[in-house]
Amino acid sequence: MRNPLGPLLRRASASALVLASVWAPGTAGATAPPAPEAPRIPFAERYHAVQHGGFARAANASVSCRTLPGAPSEPPCQAAREGQVPAVNGDFDMFYVDVDDDPDTYNSSRAELRLPAGSRVTYARLYWGGNLLVGEQKPAADDGRVLIAEPGGAYKELLADTVVGHRTGRGADAFQASADVTTLVRSSGSGLWTVGQVNAAAGRSRSGAWGGWTLVVAYEDPAQPLRTLSLWDGFSSLDTPVEVRLNGLHAPRGADGMVGLVAYNGDRGGTGDSLTCTTAGHAPVPLRDSADPADDVLNSTINEPGPVRARREPAYANTLGYDSDVFDLGTGLAQGGDQLSFRLVSQRDAAWAGALFAAVEAQ
Repeated sequence: MRNPLGPLLRRASASALVLASVWAPGTAGATAPPAPEAPRIPFAERYHAVQHGGFARAANASVSCRTLPGAPSEPPCQAAREGQVPAVNGDFDMFYVDVDDDPDTYNSSRAELRLPAGSRVTYARLYWGGNLLVGEQKPAADDGRVLIAEPGGAYKELLADTVVGHRTGRGADAFQASADVTTLVRSSGSGLWTVGQVNAAAGRSRSGAWGGWTLVVAYEDPAQPLRTLSLWDGFSSLDTPVEVRLNGLHAPRGADGMVGLVAYNGDRGGTGDSLTCTTAGHAPVPLRDSADPADDVLNSTINEPGPVRARREPAYANTLGYDSDVFDLGTGLAQGGDQLSFRLVSQRDAAWAGALFAAVEAQ
């Protein structure tokens, strides 16, 4: 590991863009105190709007496998990254993804945010998280700090503006933090976003190393249908299912829509993970796509509908423990109805849920 996080963040703060969500109120140029922590944060609605538009998302992993010189790797790391062999993070010595040219960062990755031409950002939030305990123990004091760079821009320090989820158990020391980045995303728009210094540990353990980030952006676009947009977040072990409801919506029969999730430490292979969509009076509909089986949605993927995927650096097919997926709701809304709800459950993995977001055509 290279330079520690604390000194880097102090240097970065000297030139950071001053945002209401980054700095403590009334103290421009000085960082806010660390956000408080809680072992469990119940899921609650963070953002709600009824507008012509939708959600866009950018996401990537911060940790991946590596092959140490002279050490055997079973299964092979490269084949695991490409999704060619069954593999989970506990199979490997895991280390940091670091794609930038900054010698002071020890992890960084990039992902493309794609906003429709002529759209306007109405809300944006960055989520980041990982496992602090693997071959090394990372300090929880750094959970609520991260670096972010807009397309073509320099790193800016970003501090969590809400309670940080932090829980130990089942061999892991897991956390998620988040911050409002609406002003920055509204001014910077589409392109490759970079996030560095996610406070995740490296090494090898039975529970495995994992970490990553997701930028969720709500936008208004007069060329698109009227939709109900809702973003929920929290921090919860999936020993107990996460259930959320999109209130005040009547979805017409055959409505279009999407739902996205952010989750940690989902392992690829086997069965027991599902995301279902339900409307009043109808049976739950399991959501799936070509990359996410209905009974294994937490399978270490970053995926979205459509023939052209957003760019990522790196673009590993198997993230080895980080899920940020978007599903088409076409089958789930075929019958339409009221009281649209989603249920995310894991019956086998030591997994954590961080966010769910949905955009559904309104009547």
